[in-house]
Amino acid sequence: MRMFTRFMLLLALIVPIWPAQATDTYTQTRYPIVLVHGIFGYNQLFGVDYFYRVPEELRRSGAQVYVAQVSATNSNEARGEELLVQVQQILALTGAKKVNLIGHSQGSPTSRYVASVRPDLVASVTSVGGVNAGSKLADVVRGVAPPGSVSESVASKVTDALVALINLGSGGSGLPQDNLAALDALTTVGTAAFNAKYPEGMPTATCGQGPAQVNGVRYFSWSGAQSFTNFFDPSDALFGITALAFNGEPNDGAISSCASHLGIVIRDNYRMNHLDEVNQFLGLTDPFEVNPVTMYRQHANRLQQAGL
Repeated sequence: MRMFTRFMLLLALIVPIWPAQATDTYTQTRYPIVLVHGIFGYNQLFGVDYFYRVPEELRRSGAQVYVAQVSATNSNEARGEELLVQVQQILALTGAKKVNLIGHSQGSPTSRYVASVRPDLVASVTSVGGVNAGSKLADVVRGVAPPGSVSESVASKVTDALVALINLGSGGSGLPQDNLAALDALTTVGTAAFNAKYPEGMPTATCGQGPAQVNGVRYFSWSGAQSFTNFFDPSDALFGITALAFNGEPNDGAISSCASHLGIVIRDNYRMNHLDEVNQFLGLTDPFEVNPVTMYRQHANRLQQAGL
């Protein structure tokens, strides 16, 4: 009995000095993270995240995460101005000095616009499958539907119907839409004109890396290079067809790997198609590749380690 009493007394003395379980801060960045969707995008569509399961997983480990909603179809500049307003609102709400922008597809030039015109508000821009040097797929579409043609008119009406559905399910009906401006912005010619005005982070050599930092803003990018990634993913069939526009050049079904480069290129050959990069369709991605959610978590930690 005496031995037991001594043991309990010793235990009582030891337990209080054991550290409490540490709070998970793996994704806790200095500045809030703002996720920016691409063309035909949304923050949530009928309750499903565009960046599927990404915001909650980042928040679970300490990140402040906001999901922007800009026009589903419009020019980079128009979407950029909408994003700038939301960035300013986020900064006012949080008291933070800057934000980390992570943009998918057209969300990349949208984010780059904000970083270019207001670098004082942006700590970093990360491009995920970004349309940074144009899309040959957009070039093909523009070739099939040249300005003023009947095919352009038909394609525009079909796109308007799709955008109306997106607005219905996402609450974005108050935003201006211009599908032809969006198409022109994504062509190689349109992107070249945009890059001439807003060159920050862009490589000077074809398929090279861009500067890691410009005007105090850090630049990163990653992308996929596979159209078929999961037998059960309905988007794979579509991207298997659109990938033909790239004539064998590595691509994710919408953007070539080289055209996605911006700043520090983390990797440009993940086994992911254009939607896998945001963990769609509902998480049906390649089971033999790193999970997309894990990639966002790793990148948030990368930003944390960089003091961002």
